[in-house]
Amino acid sequence: MCGILAIYSFDGQTDENALIKGIKSLWHRGPDNQNIWLNEHQTVGLAHARLSIIDLHTGQQPISNQAENCHLIANGEFYDYEHIRSQLQKQGHFFKTASDSEIALHLYKQYGVNGLKQLRGEFAFCIWDEVNQQLFAARDRFGINPLYYAEYQGKLYIASEIKALLAAGIPAKWDKNSYLSRGFLYRSESLFAGIKQVPPGHYLIANSSGFTISKYWDFNYPAEGSELALTESEAIEQLREKLLDSVQTRLRADVPVGVYLSGGVDSCAVLGMASQLTNNRVDSFTLSFDVDEYDEGNIARNTANFVGSNHHEIKITQTEIADNFVDSIYFSENVCMNPHGVAKYLLSKYVRDLGFRVVLTGEGADEVFAGYASFKQDYANYTQVLASDLDAANKISSGIHFANNIEEYLPIKGILGHIPAWVPPLANINQELSELFVERDNNFDVLVGLEIFLNSLNVDELNQINPVHKSMYTLSKSLLPNYVLMTLGDRMEMAHSLEGRIPFLDHKVVEFVTQLPIEYKIKNMQEKYILREAVKPYITEEVYKRQKHPFFAPPSVLNPKAKFYQLVQDTLRGQALKDVPFFEHTKVINFLNKLDNLPQEKWATTEAILMEIMSLVSLQHHFKLAE
Repeated sequence: MCGILAIYSFDGQTDENALIKGIKSLWHRGPDNQNIWLNEHQTVGLAHARLSIIDLHTGQQPISNQAENCHLIANGEFYDYEHIRSQLQKQGHFFKTASDSEIALHLYKQYGVNGLKQLRGEFAFCIWDEVNQQLFAARDRFGINPLYYAEYQGKLYIASEIKALLAAGIPAKWDKNSYLSRGFLYRSESLFAGIKQVPPGHYLIANSSGFTISKYWDFNYPAEGSELALTESEAIEQLREKLLDSVQTRLRADVPVGVYLSGGVDSCAVLGMASQLTNNRVDSFTLSFDVDEYDEGNIARNTANFVGSNHHEIKITQTEIADNFVDSIYFSENVCMNPHGVAKYLLSKYVRDLGFRVVLTGEGADEVFAGYASFKQDYANYTQVLASDLDAANKISSGIHFANNIEEYLPIKGILGHIPAWVPPLANINQELSELFVERDNNFDVLVGLEIFLNSLNVDELNQINPVHKSMYTLSKSLLPNYVLMTLGDRMEMAHSLEGRIPFLDHKVVEFVTQLPIEYKIKNMQEKYILREAVKPYITEEVYKRQKHPFFAPPSVLNPKAKFYQLVQDTLRGQALKDVPFFEHTKVINFLNKLDNLPQEKWATTEAILMEIMSLVSLQHHFKLAE
């Protein structure tokens, strides 16, 4: 991955110093090379911070075409680029570099925006088209790579991270409405006023008249009863082939590639397939915690022994989480609900220090293959199957991934025809959180933001698909890009100049899996059924039979004597909280006073509230946001 920044002036000139300051703030995304370019009239400027992965010697950016009238800056990886490059060369295109990024430039010249359909990978890029005097920007289908934009004082700013926009001149202010309505979780807003994301699967076109944002891809679940007609064995075999191909393409690099390994079927499958597809021993990396319920070290070691990987185990303590929490939030530019993001931040540092620049990860499988407990609850409601074991099987995530009071959320049912089981837990947390707001905001309606999000979707089409698929779709359009891929993905990896690749979020895999009936994804209340069957040859029996175990770090509330708990107490009782405009200090202190002897079933939800407030305090510390 890399860092990109574009500034387009609608009626004046682009400030070169703004480009320099902005791209410097993205040094962590591209430590190998940083360049800027402005067109002749300085109406547009492009800046690039490069992390060299493919074509280490000639892939510097911005890249221009042979006629010098089209310029590209790109962040990410484009797979199958050799084949696409060959086809474009046959059509008369001349390539200046051997990098994968350059194909995006020539696809645009050949096909315009339709060239996006040929791109496969994790990416965000900008192209300045001098002939048509327009700026074209696009983001990958799932939002793996970030892409933010802001319009300010007659200029359009586009960048990989918010900090680059702030460094380039956008004022640092809280977006109060986005925070209170949860727009930063459900939609493409951010916590920063005037700064939004180009949504996943969308592109932006800007010219002297302004800019527009359009969709080029979506999760196209079939209408119920119109799913792909394959036997179970046929579906398993085809899925296995697509997964192997996805992993194979992501092993391509001119630098060492490792694999993040937990005890779940997702990452274990990635490691198993990667080990089968290469002649060299794969390096695997596992986080280990000192609390048994949260530690998956033994299972990861068993998997590493099974596939013969060169295994590394990184032990994370509450002290290390405390020492790195504030810094991790600087890179995420978002809130967290558990210190698992800090753990990934520390893991990425360890891996980068060993000399790795690329890792394969298991994110996305839960959203694509129905892995969350909430989807099992949706399935139980849909099929009227009893799911009485959900509470017992999901103790550490109780109150986060599922809840039992679904029927309270009738406005949502009025929109979708049913209430996705992932909605009530988050709504409950938001309701508890709102009770700590200052007086003027404590009448906040936790469902307003969700209703805005759901009404922005194509509800008529959505209501034709299976209810479980409906829940999967809505979560994949909101929390997947706005939390999972941000807090546990790109941002924590790129904080240490490490590129994460996600085989399960390959659009060829996803477009196949979405067409399969829900019964292939959840069978006999076993989540990710077809995935387990497809990857069975590459994982241990222990992993094959293991139920979903969410990746959570031990919460601060678990150990009142630990440094992390003390950090939370000291921070939220002190002056730092008063600088955040959303909370009544006395209410927060009263909340803290009730933490003694907290029952286990409240750990996850209480930690989510504490971590959100701590995240906001950390953002205020780093960016000095005004109201």
